[in-house]
Amino acid sequence: MVFLLISLTVLHLVTLAMLLIATLEKSWWIWADTEIRDLWYNCFHDNATKTWLCAATSESDWLQSVQALMVLSVVFSSISFLVFLGQLLTMSKGGLFYFTGLCQAFAGFTDFAACLIFTFHRKEILNDSRDLSKGHFGYCFILAWLCVPLLLVSGVLYVHLRKKQ
Repeated sequence: MVFLLISLTVLHLVTLAMLLIATLEKSWWIWADTEIRDLWYNCFHDNATKTWLCAATSESDWLQSVQALMVLSVVFSSISFLVFLGQLLTMSKGGLFYFTGLCQAFAGFTDFAACLIFTFHRKEILNDSRDLSKGHFGYCFILAWLCVPLLLVSGVLYVHLRKKQ
């Protein structure tokens, strides 16, 4: 039981770190090695100064929904972890971690919705006249997709986890 508890805590922290990276880093869509777009900025590499020049993204309804869902996912996962710690210290023996599991599952569903919206509406989100086949998804987008099953599995594990002592 202790092994399951430690494993679930580590899984939760790793998933939360991955969510934060996916939400805040600058690599959701890559046009070339010199141009990267994410949820918050458009960045261009300046060869003369060897620096990245970033400007705020042009807002669209789809982009705002992806931003909101990713932030909600981070918030739900953070609340889930804090509630888990609180329940671990205060819950009576034999209690189940329903609220923690529910929050973690909601984090997974909001992350899933954000990834789906970005996948199917990237033309409107990127708001670019270029052909989308000239670019590709970045590692933050892939991290966001990887978080979906991890969040859902940890949510299910929390629901089945019972406090022993």
